[in-house]
Amino acid sequence: MDQLDFIGSQAFDGYLVRKDLVRKYKNAYPVPTYVVEFLLGRYCASTDPSEIDEGLQIVEKQLQGRTVRTGEEELFIARARDQGSVKVIDIVRARLDTRSDSYVAEVPSLAIKDAQIDDELVRANERMLTDGFYTEVTLEYDPVIAQERNGRPFRIAGLRPIQMSNPNVLGILAKGRKAFSTNQWRDFLIRSIGIEASALDERAKMVVLLRMAPFVERNFNLVELGPRGTGKSHLFQQISPYSHLVSGGKATVAKMFVNNGNGQRGLVCQYDVVCFDEVSGVSFDQKDGVNILKGYMANGEFSRGKESIRAEGGVVMVGNFVDNVDLEQQQRIGHLLSSLPTEMRNDVAFHDRIHAYAPGWDFPKLNPNEHLTNHFGLVSDFLSECWSRLRESGRVSALQNRVHLGGALSGRDIEGVNKTASALIKLLFPDPEMDIPDEDLEWIVRLALESRRRVKEQQKRCLKSEYRNTHFSYTLGVDGIEKFVATPELHSDDAIDSDPLPPGQVWGISPGMGETGASLYRIEVAVGPGSGVKILNQPVPPAFRESTRVAEQNLYGRAKNLVGDRDPRGHEFSVQLRAMDNDRSGAGLGLPVMVGLVSGLLERHTRGSTIIAGSLNLGGSVEMIPNAISVAELAVEKKAKVLLMPVSARRALNELPDALATKISIVYYVDTEDAVFKCLDD
Repeated sequence: MDQLDFIGSQAFDGYLVRKDLVRKYKNAYPVPTYVVEFLLGRYCASTDPSEIDEGLQIVEKQLQGRTVRTGEEELFIARARDQGSVKVIDIVRARLDTRSDSYVAEVPSLAIKDAQIDDELVRANERMLTDGFYTEVTLEYDPVIAQERNGRPFRIAGLRPIQMSNPNVLGILAKGRKAFSTNQWRDFLIRSIGIEASALDERAKMVVLLRMAPFVERNFNLVELGPRGTGKSHLFQQISPYSHLVSGGKATVAKMFVNNGNGQRGLVCQYDVVCFDEVSGVSFDQKDGVNILKGYMANGEFSRGKESIRAEGGVVMVGNFVDNVDLEQQQRIGHLLSSLPTEMRNDVAFHDRIHAYAPGWDFPKLNPNEHLTNHFGLVSDFLSECWSRLRESGRVSALQNRVHLGGALSGRDIEGVNKTASALIKLLFPDPEMDIPDEDLEWIVRLALESRRRVKEQQKRCLKSEYRNTHFSYTLGVDGIEKFVATPELHSDDAIDSDPLPPGQVWGISPGMGETGASLYRIEVAVGPGSGVKILNQPVPPAFRESTRVAEQNLYGRAKNLVGDRDPRGHEFSVQLRAMDNDRSGAGLGLPVMVGLVSGLLERHTRGSTIIAGSLNLGGSVEMIPNAISVAELAVEKKAKVLLMPVSARRALNELPDALATKISIVYYVDTEDAVFKCLDD
């Protein structure tokens, strides 16, 4: 036992199970993980080795005596005949037999398709009318009826559903959560679904939490695409009786939504989560199937006939990249939703219904010896029952007056971010009365924004004119600084990204010294209490020291025009130079450094996709750029969209080749102040 096991055993006594025990029986008997955990939770919910051993004997006996392996069907049927009844653990389905106007049940493991079942049992367990559910079945046999013509000798006398029945599960969860820090609780949740948290990096843990989100938020629509073998469908098939997995193939409108023939509600009405596995192969039996799904994903309603029906089941789509290409290749040949079925692939209106896109490529291929945990976690039926109860209320109110979303988000973007944030808050802070620290709330909001922006970026690739602005941002608190959130697969700290840069950061091009030629630099300035300008690079390149000194003196001398009533002498500026090319001198960067100083002091972002070039002297004049064409060529090479140049370079840039001139917008400035404010974001 490690520290997390110890905390868990104290906080959730009676609701823990050792996850390696689950795997031992899961592979030995033909039932899902949550069925095995239901029994282990009933008899082995302890950390005492002797109690666990005693419980294991009972579990083993029940699994041996009540689960039907291939080839044992006739053995169980014979027991039912000889003993009058038999108990089995199996999935049970029911249908209405119109010839006899009665329900009949199917017990697949025994190949029984017409067992008698009382109407009351069916009404109390309507899920058996869709695709069924796992339960302990008491199956009776009547030899008298067996001798009748067309008789149905088997009868289901009782059902014991495989799920938690304690009405106070949320109270137990909320009380136990208080014993954990946020990071400990996140790792404990991950262990509870059988995965070892310590074997995952931060990005992989984010993916796991996004997979959990549909279980706690009503009508939550999630997509996860990525490489094979990363366990995308595991959570939806093995952990909860409230989720249903639809394997790739034809889906029927009647099964998904409602059967017009008998009015029977479909999967989205019966389950909390409906997951399409291998989604690229999914299709509907009717032409309007995708449109019905699209409408349902938008507002949680669908119409069949004259009736409008509401449901709360979330829609999850998981699958592999087409032809198993890698992430970079997928982005080169199309977009990251290209693996959806043809009817959905390029439909931006369908994409708009997706609340979050989990980056499946950030989760490693599952290695049983490395990624499956041997530690304790919550029993699956307790956890799934808690998740289902958490769906009853939203937690968006936790964002009010604390988080302000940026103007680039549309109404559907805000809905997606709010639903994702609400789900993550419920997972990490299940008690509504529990305080959410700012750093945790910010982590949640950033993940929610990233997950929705990933959808928006694919829409942009399909219809750029309509989805041009994908610069998602947020502000934490009334006086906070606006921060932008990027998707890592499209963004790199070393790339000229379209998102505005944080305050104090700017891209600059040096004309170079001697034979080095033009070179790109990223300048990062942090502002704090104190005075003066400090360069963090060690050793400091002499040319860059001079550029910084000139920028500092110009800022002091022009402070009123540049920063208004703020006093630059009352602040300390920490400057770091990051060279992106071979040249490391930092020569001729006076103007970019001054933009960084002003941006940091004013707490204003600098424009995305923008590079500025310009060398200052102590008098405040901008010096000529001797190799303006080389500077512009480098900016195009680095994929910048805008290049700020002194107007003195205009004549030289008339010689810029047409092929390059069409790839970049050159904006001219006349003096220092003009350059600074053209570089700052609006």
